Amino acid sequence: MPVRWRYALIPSDAAAVRELVSTTGFFSPEEEDIAVELVNETLLNGHTVSGYEFVFADDPGQPGRLLGYACFGPIPGTVSSFDLYWIAVAPGLQGRGLGRDLIRESERLAVAMGATRMFVDTSGRSQYQPTRAFYERMGYREEGRLVDFYAPGDDKVIYARDLANQPRSLVVEE
Repeated sequence: MPVRWRYALIPSDAAAVRELVSTTGFFSPEEEDIAVELVNETLLNGHTVSGYEFVFADDPGQPGRLLGYACFGPIPGTVSSFDLYWIAVAPGLQGRGLGRDLIRESERLAVAMGATRMFVDTSGRSQYQPTRAFYERMGYREEGRLVDFYAPGDDKVIYARDLANQPRSLVVEE
């Protein structure tokens, strides 16, 4: 699948991210607001102040069409741990390798910034079983579970991956 990789934010990203996370059907309106808030905070204050980094997969044939994105950054108060805050792929493109490429590119960039471990949190609800399986296929291990964290019956599942021996090669633009 051809994509154009982009790392710099543009003002239209806030609306594009909202549309993308909304179409997945996984996130509540409050969670959608949080995804947009991270974009807006970084647009306003820059990467250094916000602590958020982004990888965008744009459709090269349709300018302005976001196919997927990831948001990650260093965890404050740690030496070299990073969080993968968001990763989302357009529903019609899921299962075709774009999520894998987004997570690997996020890891590559994080390693270049000094990361040695990447953490990701997700829901324990059955709807998220494919998401948890995806993280496990990507080499993430479940490190913890906070029971009823998001709501009664909705655990927070914490995954981690060691990045010390990760390749630093860039995802090839197709």
